Amino acid sequence: MKIYGPDQTNFNPYKNQLQKQNDYSKGTDKKDQLEISNQAKEMLENQKTDSTRASHVQQIKDAVDKGDYKINYEKTAQKMIDFWSKQGGR
Repeated sequence: MKIYGPDQTNFNPYKNQLQKQNDYSKGTDKKDQLEISNQAKEMLENQKTDSTRASHVQQIKDAVDKGDYKINYEKTAQKMIDFWSKQGGR
C-alpha cells in the first residue's frame, strides 16, 4: 500500500480561500456611487433659512455683541420645562 501524503493533485485545502480572493479582485473594478433621493433633496431644500429668519438672527447677534440683549429668564425656563416634559413622555 502506498501513501502519497498531502502532495495529491486534487487536494488543496486553500482552494476555497483562493477562489474568494479571485472573486474579490474581480469586483474591485467597480466605482463607488452615491445617489440622493428626491425626498432627501426636499429635506435639504426645507432646511435652507429664509431671509426673515436670517435677519432676525442677525439682529439678535448684533444685540448680543453690543451688550443690549436682555434674557427673559422665566420664558426661557418655561420653554426648557416644556421641552423636557415632551422628551420624558416618549
